[in-house]
Amino acid sequence: MVQSTQHIVNHIENHWPQPGKWTYKDYLRLPDDEQHYEIINGVLYMANAPTYDHQFAVSELHLQIGAFVKQKQLGIVLTAPFEIHLSETIKPVQPDVFFIATKKQPKAGDKFFEGVPDLIIEVISPSSVRLDRYIKFAAYEQAGVSEYWLVDPKTRFVEVHIWSSDTQEYVLHGYFGSGEQIHSLILPELVVEINSIFVPLLI
Repeated sequence: MVQSTQHIVNHIENHWPQPGKWTYKDYLRLPDDEQHYEIINGVLYMANAPTYDHQFAVSELHLQIGAFVKQKQLGIVLTAPFEIHLSETIKPVQPDVFFIATKKQPKAGDKFFEGVPDLIIEVISPSSVRLDRYIKFAAYEQAGVSEYWLVDPKTRFVEVHIWSSDTQEYVLHGYFGSGEQIHSLILPELVVEINSIFVPLLI
């Protein structure tokens, strides 16, 4: 039986690439269903809906770092969803929180940021451990993101990794827990109390 031209066209339009073959062009064909999609080295990733603990940490980090950056007029702090295009093979990614210095921050009307943020923060969810700790870690390292924070509401610890221009790799700058303050090299005067970014524990 001969298939109609329209049937073939529909088949092509609805055909999705294999893992490792995804491009930004494919991403633009995805349905506008309010899902959180990212493409890293040809692989499509979709995040589950975040938990309260996750959103609490994201909100506090955005508020505290955003206020500091605004007061010092250093740039802009944004949160997902907003597309970051790190390279041809790493776009888009949508970090939970990120800081872009004034000299390269987006302009009014921009639909995405093409370049490398100065600081990226990912808040780990139970379903995103592998993505945040390994896949995105490697992607941000490959792109040369100067500072990467991994925030874990479950363990209530924050890891700060600094990109080394000598080794082209991340070096652990600090591992911060309850009662401590997070120290940043990109924002050296910033003070973030660990206990302030996690949901208070009931006594």
